[in-house]
Amino acid sequence: MQVRSIFLSDIHLGTRGCQAESLIAFLRHYEAEHLFLLGDIIDFWAMNRGIHWTPAQNTVVQKILRRARRGEKVMLIPGNHDEALREYVGARFGDIHVTAEHIHETADGRRLLLLHGDEFDQVTQHHRWIALLGDIAYNALVRINAWLSWARRTLRIPGYWSLAGYAKRRVKRAVSFIFDFEDSVIRTVRERGLDGVVCGHIHSASLRRMDGDGVLYVNCGDWVDSCTAIVEHLDGQLELIEWRHASVNVVPLRVAA
Repeated sequence: MQVRSIFLSDIHLGTRGCQAESLIAFLRHYEAEHLFLLGDIIDFWAMNRGIHWTPAQNTVVQKILRRARRGEKVMLIPGNHDEALREYVGARFGDIHVTAEHIHETADGRRLLLLHGDEFDQVTQHHRWIALLGDIAYNALVRINAWLSWARRTLRIPGYWSLAGYAKRRVKRAVSFIFDFEDSVIRTVRERGLDGVVCGHIHSASLRRMDGDGVLYVNCGDWVDSCTAIVEHLDGQLELIEWRHASVNVVPLRVAA
């Protein structure tokens, strides 16, 4: 399927939780003019503790490089887990441009700020040790979740349920009054006179207009738990796509706004 732009974040290559097979299927389904990689593509934090790199993860990298060689405009905005790449902002790796942020104009003329988003996370910015502990705990939940998913399939329990996602939602509700990531991002977008933002970082996919001025808040989600991405269609419409594996079938679940 041809779209104008694809927005991906939080792939976390190099970890056991990376859903590389699902991402490969997604990339095979969608062709685009622009591919934006919005941070935490490679997880150097986790790789410092132990590298888990599969053939499927190699294929993801190869497919991205191949798309760039074919003329697709590929842009990488590093996140906190691949922050080492921030030293190369302004440079190019082959046909991939590395930048700190970018203002993307959609086909229908909206100006969107693209960034990873960790600069709006008070824990990551000022309490790095808490962020590192949280990352270890989250990765443990993802591994447990893989076993639970296997058990649910074996017992033929319908539907999809994520322990990691459940815990993440509970924690987010508990601390949202202190660390309100989304409000901080939207405030910056309004101050800069832009129409919206596309980001990642918090592993919580979203596509919605804010009350009042209609500023667009878009979060790509992740390819560890939710397997979500944002696509821009040829007319400029944005769509949130949740990509799920069901045995040998891959089913896209679409939410438009």
